Amino acid sequence: LRYDDIGSFFSVPFHIYPATSPYASPLKSDLERSLDSRRNPLFGSEGKGRRRVITAHRGRKPVGRIVPHTHGASNELYAEHRACFGYFDCIDDIEVARALLGAAEDFAREERCTVIAGNFNLTAMQQMGVVTEGFESAPYSDMVWNPPHIPRLLEQCGFDSCFPARTYEFDLRTFDPQMLLKQKIRDRLEDSSLRWEELAAREFKTALEKIRIILNDGFQNNPMFVPLSSAEILFQAKDLAHVIDPSITTLVHDDAGPAGVVLSMPDLNPMFRAMRSRLGLSAPLHFIRYRMTRKRAVIVFASVAQRQQNNGLNGAMLYRVTRAMQQRGYESVGITWVGDENIASIRQTERLGARRLHRIHLYQKPVSAS
Repeated sequence: LRYDDIGSFFSVPFHIYPATSPYASPLKSDLERSLDSRRNPLFGSEGKGRRRVITAHRGRKPVGRIVPHTHGASNELYAEHRACFGYFDCIDDIEVARALLGAAEDFAREERCTVIAGNFNLTAMQQMGVVTEGFESAPYSDMVWNPPHIPRLLEQCGFDSCFPARTYEFDLRTFDPQMLLKQKIRDRLEDSSLRWEELAAREFKTALEKIRIILNDGFQNNPMFVPLSSAEILFQAKDLAHVIDPSITTLVHDDAGPAGVVLSMPDLNPMFRAMRSRLGLSAPLHFIRYRMTRKRAVIVFASVAQRQQNNGLNGAMLYRVTRAMQQRGYESVGITWVGDENIASIRQTERLGARRLHRIHLYQKPVSAS
């Protein structure tokens, strides 16, 4: 095992997964930045977290990786002693899996945690889960993907599945946004007290603070959610200004302030796969080609302030966004994870004709004292 070898860490999936797999890596520069404990607020005084970057090697070839980490603010909020692991990728070899997961468990013991769970790359508001069904389906941006041997290896190493969830995909070529137009949604679309705007790139930093207010209010009762600080949301999302399509986003204000948001973006994964997630000399050409041919979008999140919940605003936002996607020529849209316990959202999503893309679970294991 090696520690803090970011170059090898980034290269693992390119060595162990075939080029034809649906896996799409984040940009190398983004991965380095995210795992930098000096720069990422998750590991600073606000997030109160720690992390360890681990790769497994056979000879000179990297064959696996994992990042055990803690989110101190989450443990304080939920009165837990939980460690997490993320970015668990390895060859189909139980010895490699045991070495990586064993090192993650050692980290958890050092941090005095009683359980370890993952994948969290790096929080529940980012990529989360282990794919357990739908391996043939290409993930959208902000979705995880792994081959079938990953959940099997986790189970062989004593991890149990929990927190089932699913991702979805709408075919925009056949989807009719008019299906959303119940009376209360029409009322919100015609409500003169609401002000609608797009997330313009030139004002994105200012918009992020409004988004943070809506997320922290609207997601307050969501499982595993930890309120975001201004530094955290700026760190995680400021670079989206370069890639978002403002016309498929919406930010809504009412008389009390920011009230609702849908953050959508073009699916970047096809471009990342084509450029092998590196910003080389050919990157501008890849970006131009991607802008001309993009057909997939993803809804990263939608949130409504509690004072506007259950009155049709969420449906009104989705109506405007999906219509805009169709007008812009997108053919499909992905929806990041929805927990099985969120029965109302699942019923609404499936009633509107979305198909399940992936089944995902978290995997957890008690950690015994050393």
